[in-house]
Amino acid sequence: MARLGEGYGGAVYGDAMLLVPLLTALLPLLVAPSPAPVSYDCARDQWPWACVAECESGGRWDANTGNGYYGGLQFWAPTWKEFGGLSYAPRADLASREQQIAVAQEVLALQGWEAWPACSERYRLRGRMYIVKSGDTLSGIAAKYRVAGGWRALYRANKDVVGAYPDRLNPGTFLVLPASGARERPTAVFGPPLAQVPV
Repeated sequence: MARLGEGYGGAVYGDAMLLVPLLTALLPLLVAPSPAPVSYDCARDQWPWACVAECESGGRWDANTGNGYYGGLQFWAPTWKEFGGLSYAPRADLASREQQIAVAQEVLALQGWEAWPACSERYRLRGRMYIVKSGDTLSGIAAKYRVAGGWRALYRANKDVVGAYPDRLNPGTFLVLPASGARERPTAVFGPPLAQVPV
């Protein structure tokens, strides 16, 4: 009868017994846990706009600090005008939260989240998006934003959120607008966040 460490394979078995505690101790260091999902209080309040406003203006939808940028989403006056804001108020800080979001949705569809560079980075918001309104159709959206490939390309890019019936869009749904469909329009300018809130 072979004792531990004697004969064929015994030494290997004995060495393995010594490695188990060592590997157990080192395993947490070798396999880093994935970061926990980040939770933001602002996400409970009309995501993502409340978070962008929190980042841009400290959540103050009436912000006018004299820096040339106004409202919760820090619109520059020419941007506010270019994207239809004057139909609501002379400046963004004089408009309601809902009105500021309506103008921001137009900016988002043409320029993407990068119109708010620091804050979109903070919340990992990317690309051009369109928020479905009552009565919208994929063909109408694709035509308005000149999506290459038309409504079919728009549907392919959003099949997971649209579902099996492309003719049944739910208002409030965020649709990805493929990058190739950008219309030529001036770049919106937004101010820097008023305060850098730690994440």
